[in-house]
Amino acid sequence: MHIIGHLDMDAFFAAVEEHDNPRFSGLPIVVGAEPLSGKGRGVVSTANYKAREYGIHSAMPISKAWQLSENARGQGKPATVFLPGNFRRYEEVSLEIFEILKRYAKVMEEASIDEAYFDLSGEGSCERAKQVCLEIKKEIKKIEGLTASIGIGPNKLIAKIASDFKKPDGLTAITEKEVEAFLEPLPIRKIPGIGPKTEAFFAKQGVKIVRDLKKYSEAHLAQLLGKWGLDLYEKIRGEDNTPLAENYEAKSIGEQETFLHDTLKPIFIFERLKILCQNVFARFAQSGFKEFCTVALTVRFANFETKSRMRTLTNSAKSQKILEQEAIKLILPFLDKRANPKLLSIRLIGLRIEKLL
Repeated sequence: MHIIGHLDMDAFFAAVEEHDNPRFSGLPIVVGAEPLSGKGRGVVSTANYKAREYGIHSAMPISKAWQLSENARGQGKPATVFLPGNFRRYEEVSLEIFEILKRYAKVMEEASIDEAYFDLSGEGSCERAKQVCLEIKKEIKKIEGLTASIGIGPNKLIAKIASDFKKPDGLTAITEKEVEAFLEPLPIRKIPGIGPKTEAFFAKQGVKIVRDLKKYSEAHLAQLLGKWGLDLYEKIRGEDNTPLAENYEAKSIGEQETFLHDTLKPIFIFERLKILCQNVFARFAQSGFKEFCTVALTVRFANFETKSRMRTLTNSAKSQKILEQEAIKLILPFLDKRANPKLLSIRLIGLRIEKLL
């Protein structure tokens, strides 16, 4: 009998900010780019639940978030607190939360900075697993002052969907016998992998919930969506044999910056790139990894065209100096016609290191 849990912290970045800054308690909080009175560029990283009541959500342009905040303020509601984010702090809290989780589960897979799967099969029953999860939530609240939502299911797929079912501060347990009844009334967008395009495609066919989608045969879904159609056929029936990857390692460490004004001025770009190198290396130094093998650069032009370049080093590196040298080599072709034939101004640069050792 498999019993898998999925822990998902509630509005994690914003929740940490609210906990660390009591003066923000109860206020709508947005972590992301600087709004600059509605003229800012970039996007929302995280919005807490108060901000979501204004219609603000993650990945929304920060200018739109500012506009929604101002609309709410005009109605007499509290103004939104916009914060740039402190990712070193978020990583620190994440590590502490996962240490709590490890005390309750022998096998754990870190899925992201604020998500983890864990195996509770040894508890023997779904009811006993629920009691363990209540203890986990209670300890996180006591030690970190944060709430988490947890889903329990017979596999990773159901556990993940269940963790989102009663957010925030939720706990939802689904037994193997309850899986199909649980999934059928859900919007198809709740199935991991179904994005806005797939959702829109099926909406045109009158398919809105999982029960509707189950009317399609495996062959028909494969005809429509290829291999993904075969995977989807299994997912909407709650089938998932993916094992927990106990020895999780970060795939990369990176940061990006959207400039206030599009530019192609080398001195300014080099200055901002150096700061990105400093920030990425500082996070790398705290990560527990000792070396990196690949440096990758992303450039977004004023017309929103985005290009990436990466370089895998002959020998692994462990110094900020090497990171800066490689970053400069990668950015240079974008400042002339080699990689930027129209000499477009640059809107955003991103830097990351990969293949961490």
